Amino acid sequence: MTRLPVAERRELLLDAALRVVAEQGISGATTRAIVAEAGVSLASFHYAFSSRDELIAELVNSVVASEQTALERLQLRGASMRDTVREGLLHYFDVLQKNPLREKAMFELTQYAMRSPELQPLARVQYERYYALAEQALEVAAESTGLRWSRPVDEIATILVVLTDGLTIGWLVNRDDDAALAIIDFAADSLGALAVAA
Repeated sequence: MTRLPVAERRELLLDAALRVVAEQGISGATTRAIVAEAGVSLASFHYAFSSRDELIAELVNSVVASEQTALERLQLRGASMRDTVREGLLHYFDVLQKNPLREKAMFELTQYAMRSPELQPLARVQYERYYALAEQALEVAAESTGLRWSRPVDEIATILVVLTDGLTIGWLVNRDDDAALAIIDFAADSLGALAVAA
C-alpha cells in the first residue's frame, strides 16, 4: 500500500472501525480486526493512533461532526412548525435508512463508554453534543417558520433527542418503516404544538 499521510490513514482506520463495531460489536473491534478491515498494517495503526480507546473517542467525535455538517446543509422550506419538524425528522430517517451501520455502531460505542470508567466522560460529551445539535435544529426551525418555542429550547432539544433515539433503536431492531413514520408524525405533532407566534 502506498504511504498515506497521517490524516488519510486516520480516516481510513475510522471508517474501518465503524464497520467493525457495527458488525462485530466493540468486543470484536480489536486493533487487528480494524487494521484488517482497513487493509493496513498494525504499525500503520500505531502511527495514526496511540491506542484503540483514542480511535474510539475520535470515532464518536467524527460521527457527531458529520451529523453537524448534515444539519448545516439541510434546507427547510419554512411551512408550519409541525411540517418543518416532520421534514427534519424525515431527513434524519433517510440518513438512518441509508447508513444503519453507523447508528448501530454509535449505540454500541455509547454502551461501551458507559461501562468503561476511563471513557465514561465520552458518553456524556456525545450526548451533550446531540443535545446541542437538537437545539441548533430547533432554532433553525423557529427561524425558518418565524415562530418561537413556548418552552426553553434546551428542554425541547432533550425531548427531541429522546424521540430520535427511540425512533432509531426501534427501526434498527424491526426495520418497520411504517412504525417509524408514525413516530415521526407523533413527534412532529407534539413538538409542533410547542411553537407559538413570535
